Amino acid sequence: MKILIVEDEEELLKSIINYFQEEKFQCDFALNIKEARLKMSLEKFDCFILDIGLPDGSGLDLIKEIKEQKQEPNIIILSARNAAEQKVEGLNLGADDYLAKPFDLSELNARVNSILRRHKKLAQKEIVFKEIKIKTDTFQVFINEGEIRLKKKEYDLLLYFITNQNKVISKQAIVEHLWGTFQDNHESYDFLYTQIKNLRKKIIAGGGNDYLQNINRIGYRFKE
Repeated sequence: MKILIVEDEEELLKSIINYFQEEKFQCDFALNIKEARLKMSLEKFDCFILDIGLPDGSGLDLIKEIKEQKQEPNIIILSARNAAEQKVEGLNLGADDYLAKPFDLSELNARVNSILRRHKKLAQKEIVFKEIKIKTDTFQVFINEGEIRLKKKEYDLLLYFITNQNKVISKQAIVEHLWGTFQDNHESYDFLYTQIKNLRKKIIAGGGNDYLQNINRIGYRFKE
């Protein structure tokens, strides 16, 4: 697994490289967009950790270029805590996750590994969890071999839960994954509750078990 870290804060960069090398990742780095483009032209990377604010431009431009190369790498954005609009744009462009500075390196490692697991599962044509089977090439969902009909957001929600099974996921993270919307404070999550209610209802009606656990004031966990 090879990671390109694009970060101009040299002390932070050194810390990230040292941490991930100890975790047995291969690491390369760039201090700006020009260096990153050169590295990208010479090598293929499995994961990108990108600072949005770089001395010669925005890391968002690199996301566009990565996607134009028709690669399917994993992308995590590093951003200032108050850069809400840039986070939204990055997620809409195809980034998988983001972390606001300052952050703990163990948290960054957890995000990277979570994304890698999720992408590995998504590469499969079939994802199976107990009696639930998802065919990712045809967007079909089966419960005990009987097909259930899900709307797009319900399908995306189920896929997100299953590829993050046993992990507590905050309501905010779910909203950002499904709608690409970043807000520090949601007065209401009614639109999310509606999607979860409908998904749960269809799974049970199809003969499946209810694996969705409500974690009080935090979010949800999809667990046996």
